Amino acid sequence: MNASDHTDNMNDARIRNTINGYSNNGQLACSRAFEAAGALGTSPLVIGRYADEMGLKLVSCQLGLFGYRPEKKIVKPAHPVNMRLAAAIEQNLSGGSLPCIAAFAIALNIGLKKMDVSGACEALEIKIKPCQLGAF
Repeated sequence: MNASDHTDNMNDARIRNTINGYSNNGQLACSRAFEAAGALGTSPLVIGRYADEMGLKLVSCQLGLFGYRPEKKIVKPAHPVNMRLAAAIEQNLSGGSLPCIAAFAIALNIGLKKMDVSGACEALEIKIKPCQLGAF
């Protein structure tokens, strides 16, 4: 699926204006990007691509993986890793990595915070990718 799949019925200016409304000082927080996607009825990937084209910096990843200062990421390995969570992560691996969308779904399904999932992945030495916004 590509960006045009979600934007055929949308005006480019409308998308840019909406994203501008969700951004602040040249930055677009991950959660705000998801809010913009919901407001426009499009995918987070479309928002990420437009944000990139608009020169906006994606910050404050909901999984703690990018966009924080002074360190780039804030997620820390979680020890011990809950066995149910570890099994859910293992079941959702794709090419040895956990897709961001799967991390969000696991958190929702198990009733955990998204950072709990990324902390488990850090402890298990599992990379989370690809990002739903296209950041990595």
